[in-house]
Amino acid sequence: MATMLDLNIAGRTYQVACREGEEENLRAAARLVDGKSREALAGLGTLSEARQFLFASLLLADQLIDDKPEAAAAAPSPPPPAPALSQPDPAVVLRAEALADRSLDPLESPLGALQGH
Repeated sequence: MATMLDLNIAGRTYQVACREGEEENLRAAARLVDGKSREALAGLGTLSEARQFLFASLLLADQLIDDKPEAAAAAPSPPPPAPALSQPDPAVVLRAEALADRSLDPLESPLGALQGH
């Protein structure tokens, strides 16, 4: 059964679920994130919540690498981009452009017909 915990990180409260028996580990992890988040704020000034968590995670990763250099070597590299995303299909591009051109012509566009054009 899941247990709900209120975790305070950088002055904000987050409600997080965890499995029974893992509460203390999650609280300890939250304390680490809170400390690094506050460290990032102190060093960099005002940050958005997302950037605050980004820098907190980078500081934690840096600490992990300092403590265990093999952790950096074991980190998986990001996967290569999917071929479909790196090279658009020319046929799809032509079709999309044709549809866009057609929708701009008020006589051919379904919206134009609805608007009385």
